[in-house]
Amino acid sequence: MDATQKDLVIVGGGPAGLSAAIYASRSLLDAVTLEREALGGQVILTSEVDNYPGVPHADGYGLTEAMREQAAGLGADIRMEPVDSLERNAETGRFLVRTPSAAYDAAAVIVSAGAQPRKAGFVGEERYAGHGVSYCATCDGMFYRGKQVFVIGGGNSAAEEALFLTRFASKVTVVVRKDHLRAQASVVSELERSEKVELRLMTSIVELGGGELPSSITFRDNATGETHVETYEEGSFGVFVLVGRVPESGLLRGLVELDESGYAVTDERMATTTPGLFVAGDVRRKPLRQIVTAASDGAVAATSVAAYLGHPVEG
Repeated sequence: MDATQKDLVIVGGGPAGLSAAIYASRSLLDAVTLEREALGGQVILTSEVDNYPGVPHADGYGLTEAMREQAAGLGADIRMEPVDSLERNAETGRFLVRTPSAAYDAAAVIVSAGAQPRKAGFVGEERYAGHGVSYCATCDGMFYRGKQVFVIGGGNSAAEEALFLTRFASKVTVVVRKDHLRAQASVVSELERSEKVELRLMTSIVELGGGELPSSITFRDNATGETHVETYEEGSFGVFVLVGRVPESGLLRGLVELDESGYAVTDERMATTTPGLFVAGDVRRKPLRQIVTAASDGAVAATSVAAYLGHPVEG
């Protein structure tokens, strides 16, 4: 299979990849953006986005569709193709990107494949994702103002986001499958001091039930194995699954430095230790994973590629 030569291949069509496509087009780069499943990534599962500057009360699909239209209007080449492999020629410094139907010979690559939230695995989790089940407190916490929320997870992220949710929720119940939290002692102490927080140790959620929105939760006592069901008014509560995320960094293994969780390590220009290989969005190590930071990463990465290739960067 003959490889098509490109200045840049962008792997991933979420906010980071679409932002990179916009900036690549404005820099007159011959680029292609490859997305394996659905443009927008995890964002399209979000029913309401209220923290993207200038676009209040947007839905995830509509927001990313606007990004796609903007990129396409600037001439971006966006294709629905999964990437099978990414290789670098040590002699030429160029990259070979293979999909099931094509191959691309690129001078530079931006990987913006994102990260998937780790699922808890209870019955009804997929059914109510985005409609009672959330994976991001900072994204969706305000939608549960005055309501009860249940947080699944016992690590630092779960504990910190549970504290964040006390700003909005009437009550925050932290559900931990073990007999202790793994979070730092200072955070645990803060949780224990909060009048809004209840800790349920040795407990798991095994099922959500209800109609369009959940109205019942089945809990299991992990010490005895016994289960019990609690019922609520439909739509009066939410479940936040905060048991970690899994970065889509498989293509990067052996090419760049990954941290202990599998996230790519970059500098502020989104550059990795491999010349010409840049990483943007949730797949890289960063303190905040939001739509706005992903879009920013994509802009920085594409601008860095333009500078790397000696192309002019439009204002």
